[in-house]
Amino acid sequence: MKRKKLLIDLSILKHPYCGLGQVATNYGNYFKEHFNNASQQEFEIILLVSKRMFGMFGTDVSYQRNGFLPKLFPFLLPRVDIWHAIHQRPSYKPFARSTKYIVTIHDYNFMYEKIPQKAHKYLRKMQRDIDRANTIVAISEFAKHDIERFSDLRGKTVEVIYNGVERLDPDKARRPSVVENDKPFFFTIGQVREKKNFHTLLDCMKLFPEKQLYIAGEAVSDYARKMQERIENENIHNVKMLGTISNEERIWFYKNCEAFLFPSLFEGFGLPVIEAMQFGKPVFSSQETSLKEIGGECAYFWNNFDPKYMKSVIDNNLEKFKNSPELQEKTIAYAHSFSYKKHFERYINLYKNA
Repeated sequence: MKRKKLLIDLSILKHPYCGLGQVATNYGNYFKEHFNNASQQEFEIILLVSKRMFGMFGTDVSYQRNGFLPKLFPFLLPRVDIWHAIHQRPSYKPFARSTKYIVTIHDYNFMYEKIPQKAHKYLRKMQRDIDRANTIVAISEFAKHDIERFSDLRGKTVEVIYNGVERLDPDKARRPSVVENDKPFFFTIGQVREKKNFHTLLDCMKLFPEKQLYIAGEAVSDYARKMQERIENENIHNVKMLGTISNEERIWFYKNCEAFLFPSLFEGFGLPVIEAMQFGKPVFSSQETSLKEIGGECAYFWNNFDPKYMKSVIDNNLEKFKNSPELQEKTIAYAHSFSYKKHFERYINLYKNA
């Protein structure tokens, strides 16, 4: 039987350190590890990536170059049976109408963040993707609710498939040089933008002089600059903004922190919450957008961002968690339930049905 051609758009790999970039990396690694005998597979896998990434995910998949010309002239891209865009608003789409198009939607954050004129511009583009799609997937029930709320599905249904979360290897941890002492610390990670709400942690940390907070993630926005100015002007000595860190350093911070703090306002999923839980760490999170759903019974939630209240939630639960092996084991087991094996079993079924 002739194998079906399945193209997976991993173009977002050009941003390897953002959440979507991590998802794309994990997709490539999954196909490298599980499609190691292409002749026995039902699909011929084609990965859409930049030329410099050819071969990155082994020789049992094919590679298709992206770039300016395929974006401008999509008929230059190969004709395939199934095309999977792993996130919304992709730069590339199938040219042939016969190609079955699967689009995974992570969030509608733009409807909350952007001014109305820009939000509706994004929404019109999203509607075109939905109109073209044969199958629509949301990464959380919250994301599904927003799709149904803001877009016209024209009778189509939305399937929820939670993100897989890479199993991080604690043996790969490497202590960053920025950590100069053994002072107990909290950790958080994400692009330092307004929607992450990291500034609320500054006043909270003033109430924790005996603790340190490390904030990792790209910090090139005006919001990041203002946060750094506050740290300096208000002499908040126990908060450090690290910028982008390596995977090994990220693992070290998860492994050695006392708690993971995540006051984000807009998340389609909230990948770092599950990553921290893999290490049996208590997670203190906002309950906004998808975070209440993803954190579930294994996270502690703030319902406002008053610094004294935030501190009280941490104080009331941190020691209890640290002294409870049962809670730690429950948290680790919950994190491991978000496996890529389970994630891809669901997607393979979608590909077959398509």
